[in-house]
Amino acid sequence: MVTIKETDEKDLPYVQKLWADGDVMRYVGFPQGLQQTEEEMKAWLAWIVSSRPQVNHYSVYCDSVYCGESFYSIDEAHDNAAAMDIKLFRSARGRGIAAKALSFAIGEAFCNGAEKVWVDPNPENRKALALYERLEFVRRPMPAYLQGEETAAAVYMERTRK
Repeated sequence: MVTIKETDEKDLPYVQKLWADGDVMRYVGFPQGLQQTEEEMKAWLAWIVSSRPQVNHYSVYCDSVYCGESFYSIDEAHDNAAAMDIKLFRSARGRGIAAKALSFAIGEAFCNGAEKVWVDPNPENRKALALYERLEFVRRPMPAYLQGEETAAAVYMERTRK
């Protein structure tokens, strides 16, 4: 059974381990993982909590085992477009968990004011591209405000509220 919950302090060691996993983080530019201290994780969570509901992070469990995260951040300055994210440990992939977790975060983003949601996967991440297409994201030109060195190779995809 998949459980998706707002991340709290008890989830931080799991999120920290997820981010430190190079396999999880390679497509977002950290092939050796992202090393964060406990203090950095607590500061990050404080930012999430203080930014709710415009921003939120969810911890994803399957059969009570932590397996990943989903996230959204609504940009009020740019037509309430919400950036979306999903990351899972390798052991949780290919089981439908990502679709459930991302669909949940998308629904929450729309409930909290997003007019559209978007992702910008690495074009080499074929499994992510397939997931986003299954979830009805459509490739579009990247908006000017998102263009830059970090996004030069990314595939921009969006989905509007139905």
